[in-house]
Amino acid sequence: MLIAQISDTHIKTPGRLAYRRVDTAAALKACVANIMRQTVRPDLVLFTGDLADFGTADEYAHIKTLLAPLDMPVHLLPGNHDNRDAMRAAWPNAPWAHQRGALHYVLEENGLRIVCLDTVIPGSGGGRLEDQDLAWLDATLAEAPSRPTIVAMHHPPFLTGIGHMDALGLDGADAFAAVVGRHPQIERILCGHLHRPIQALVGGRLAMSAPSPAHQVALDLAPGAPSQFVQEPGGYLLHLWHPTGGLISHLAVIGDFGGCHPFFKDGVLID
Repeated sequence: MLIAQISDTHIKTPGRLAYRRVDTAAALKACVANIMRQTVRPDLVLFTGDLADFGTADEYAHIKTLLAPLDMPVHLLPGNHDNRDAMRAAWPNAPWAHQRGALHYVLEENGLRIVCLDTVIPGSGGGRLEDQDLAWLDATLAEAPSRPTIVAMHHPPFLTGIGHMDALGLDGADAFAAVVGRHPQIERILCGHLHRPIQALVGGRLAMSAPSPAHQVALDLAPGAPSQFVQEPGGYLLHLWHPTGGLISHLAVIGDFGGCHPFFKDGVLID
């Protein structure tokens, strides 16, 4: 099974640019086209939050139009820029549409389990996992201890060294690490929020964040570095689940780089 992970698209109403500079709609359109051009088409798309920029109904209507070319299931998680109620209204048939409170849910796909965890604090840039959220996660993981599992969430449960992003991190990360450390069936923890591909071990499990299809957070590890973004090439992640090889993750960069070129001609390495 192949999963495409998109994150942090920050779609605005049609015609508006994020931060008066970034055409996030064009970036998502290019991302969707790139996914649809993949030689092996993903079986599903997992969206790890910050779909919209201000979480309005008009923004979600725009997102639905931009995602329409995708012919595989699309599963959504909220980020700190999203609005749960507006998401419920926009996707009334989603598994979480009639839930109250946090949008936690579970997907069962081709022998792989995806546990989706809502980390949003309404009105805040940072995230939080309360005791009841961690209890739900622990019990949900305990239901299928032998089934390979992905935990998906918006806020990363690790520090990055990018100070202004760490200040908007996950409250409850240590308790989360303790929970996942008890469940060895976890293959990966997939996150958004950081607008960069970053990896770390959390509770002995590999956690990784996705880039944005649009703008990236500036890679500046200096103490006190300012909150800034750069318009590096956008991207998304592809996660290939193989029953014997486990989960293999790839970074897909969006753009036109001239196509593919052969290494060999007539069976000989080109010199």
